[in-house]
Amino acid sequence: MPAIDFHRTLPGYAPTPLRDLPRLATELGVGRVLVKEEAGRFGLPSFKVLGASYATVRALARRFGAAALTLDAVRAAVRGRDVRLYAATDGNHGRAVAHVASLVGAAATVYHPPGVTQEARTAIAGEGARTVVVDGDYDAAVARAAADADADPAAVLVQDTAWAGYTEIPRWIVDGYATLCHEADDQLAALGLGAPDLVVVPVGVGSLAQAVVGHYRAAGTGGTLLAVEPDRAAPLVASLRAGEPVTVPAGETIMTGLACGTVSALAWPVLRDGLDGAVTVSDDQAAGAVDDLARLGVDSGPCGAASLAAARLVLGQAGWRRAIGLRSDAVVLLLSTEGRAANPVPEDRV
Repeated sequence: MPAIDFHRTLPGYAPTPLRDLPRLATELGVGRVLVKEEAGRFGLPSFKVLGASYATVRALARRFGAAALTLDAVRAAVRGRDVRLYAATDGNHGRAVAHVASLVGAAATVYHPPGVTQEARTAIAGEGARTVVVDGDYDAAVARAAADADADPAAVLVQDTAWAGYTEIPRWIVDGYATLCHEADDQLAALGLGAPDLVVVPVGVGSLAQAVVGHYRAAGTGGTLLAVEPDRAAPLVASLRAGEPVTVPAGETIMTGLACGTVSALAWPVLRDGLDGAVTVSDDQAAGAVDDLARLGVDSGPCGAASLAAARLVLGQAGWRRAIGLRSDAVVLLLSTEGRAANPVPEDRV
């Protein structure tokens, strides 16, 4: 079953909005700018539940022999069993896993570094999960979650990054994220538009970008695909420069959900071969984009608004614009991966 068909069976499913922003099109010198606003996906303030729901249901359906790949069937298969979902997070993924655990009747333990916002911690706990603060960065939280899951016979590790020996569930998470792209295709078609000429996607471990590259390259659209990372946590840019995967220190940034030091092992070859470029943006640039999008009626947190910051950076420089070959009537798709509730901008940045 394609992930979007599964998602359509879930209570409360609806495509997230695609916002048409002519003011930004004028500013950036293109025909259309459209923002995919992931601020209310199944009642959660980010896109992450797309991957967490699909991967969790597939994993539990296989383990417990569910009659169908549906929430009801998996809930019935899990009933009366000891099941605990494990995940590490910078905020949004952990809440999504905790939410899915509550839907299927499983327990959840979520690990996170100290830099995760209090709002995110409260939201994860509010879904019924046990939370564990790990002394270290996001990569350290992933390692701790994996180690504890290995020691628990009831565990299912639901992680959106892959490494040697752990690829199946991350692949299903990527498949789940592709629902966002299929929705955008339909929404663009409803506006009388074809495939976008430029897509900008934020990158943490790279799983969403993997889904985006896989979707558009498989369709053969030929558009430009651009990734964006925080300048204080940019493992993809470092890896592209080195020509091989590189781990970097993940510094403190308001783009908390992107504060990762290592690109997913599954994502790396896809991004290396399929992206047209990757850039970094500063906290100030992301915070400014949050504010500007809010004035245009778009609910976007710093990670999501990084897409606008990157578009401004690239399209504002004649040399880069020529290198992309973007026409004045181009259609630009910005993926805004979270709402402000997911990751509020600190007061000193507003």
